[in-house]
Amino acid sequence: MTAIAIPIPSSFGPEHHDGFAAALSRSPYSRSPFRRCSLSSSASSPAKASFLASNAHHHQTGSDISGIGSTKVVLPAVAAAADVATQSQLVRPTPVVPAFDLLPSIHSGSFIENFRQALLDIDIDECDAHGENAFFVCDLGQVFKQHQRWMKELGARVQPFFAVKSNPDPYVLRLMASLGLGFDCASQPEISAVLSLPNRPDPNRIIYANPCKAASFVRHAAKNGVDYMTFDNGDELAKVKRYHPNAKMVMRILTDDSSSLCRLGLKFGAPLSEVRGLLKKAKELDINVVGISFHCGSGCKDPELFGDAIRRARWAFDVGAEHGFNFGLLDIGGGFEDNNFELIAAVLRKAIAEHFPLDAQGNGVRIIAEPGRYYVSRAFELATNIIARRAARDGTNAESDMFGPGHVADFEMEEDEKEGEGEPVVMYYINDGVYGAFNCTLFDHQVVHPKVMTLGDDFVADAASIDSTLEECSVWGPTCDSIDLVQPKAQLPVDVLAVGDWLRWEEMGAYTICAASQFNGFRKSLVRYTIDADVQTEAVIRRLINN
Repeated sequence: MTAIAIPIPSSFGPEHHDGFAAALSRSPYSRSPFRRCSLSSSASSPAKASFLASNAHHHQTGSDISGIGSTKVVLPAVAAAADVATQSQLVRPTPVVPAFDLLPSIHSGSFIENFRQALLDIDIDECDAHGENAFFVCDLGQVFKQHQRWMKELGARVQPFFAVKSNPDPYVLRLMASLGLGFDCASQPEISAVLSLPNRPDPNRIIYANPCKAASFVRHAAKNGVDYMTFDNGDELAKVKRYHPNAKMVMRILTDDSSSLCRLGLKFGAPLSEVRGLLKKAKELDINVVGISFHCGSGCKDPELFGDAIRRARWAFDVGAEHGFNFGLLDIGGGFEDNNFELIAAVLRKAIAEHFPLDAQGNGVRIIAEPGRYYVSRAFELATNIIARRAARDGTNAESDMFGPGHVADFEMEEDEKEGEGEPVVMYYINDGVYGAFNCTLFDHQVVHPKVMTLGDDFVADAASIDSTLEECSVWGPTCDSIDLVQPKAQLPVDVLAVGDWLRWEEMGAYTICAASQFNGFRKSLVRYTIDADVQTEAVIRRLINN
């Protein structure tokens, strides 16, 4: 294919002309196939493959690493050295997914290894339409690590109920169910997704944690034995009395969520001044209120707010006792983040010990939580292809001849002044955007940052190793809507980064896939699965998923 020379717009300074002009004149569709690199990680070694194949059956020896619920997970015994030596001659078999579903295979190795392997199969010159679509890599090993971390910090008192809304991925849900987690569902489809799992959990491991529910959804919950559900207003009590009189209701109270990414208190939660009135109405309707819930907001930045919420919940428990209720459940909601989880856990342990202590026999109030983002954010990364680029614009449609005689010089002076303001020099267009996976930048207040993954025929495992100056640019999604701006001020090597190259985006597991649309006909990004873990742990995770 003949390379197309693209003229350099006048808004580019002379320092950009040489490198960027050469890159622009290179046609992205005339490249040689992506350089094929062998993977050398221990996660992909033949010995490990044989170990996994030989341990597909259920071993029950070794150290307990599950920690929660009725499902006890143990590490399989390590194979004998002689066996490993023999097995090292074998080749890893293609992982087999059970025949009862159509889910894709689960690979092994790190994010980088899986991105590299996936890109080997993409030929921009020859692929069909959608062949170079953006795609996720999901590391189920990261989900498992987060669960171990939860059990270490809070497992003694707080049982996690995974917030399905954050990422209803089928493999993630299946792993959660086998680990013994409960599920926080917000709608009938989420409840159905959990109850349709091959390792279907008991309905008592589901809480319908939406204070305002459609009548048909309440009837569906009743029909399927989902009894635990939240409320924060009197009309909801009347609705439940009519459609699910045997429900076990949990009152959601209002707490301080001022330090959260998403302040859910703007929409849900009964002020403490309304607690007595709601409990009185519940008594009149003969509704079984079994506990209190709260939510400190999605992505809570201030750990101390959890302590304050526990104190408010204790007060609500005491008011419940005054009205003849014997509360036995405390739902501390979500808001857990990866980067401050240990701090939040420390505050919770102290507050729970003070306000909800165990008795001499070790009995106490049952406490659950609704983590979502915490479990899945770091477990997914996204690869996007650069489909187009252009010189950055100032957002106007002004031309010098529109100003008439005597105004051209003024216009040019304004443009010259803007060159020194650090505005983006390049606009990159990628094949996923805010109507797809990057809806998180609009609805979840996330700020995303790209990392270069390929430059021409070279795969870049470490973006920091690129020997090129980073400059400010903007990254846009593929739709025809100008709101489709993914990152207005990204730092990228514009002199070498061209159309056809790939970018990688980390921490894309929470509130991304679940809210993606197909606006303009662009498909949702698919997922490639892997497990990045040592050989024994990988075998355990595979067994849990296939349970």
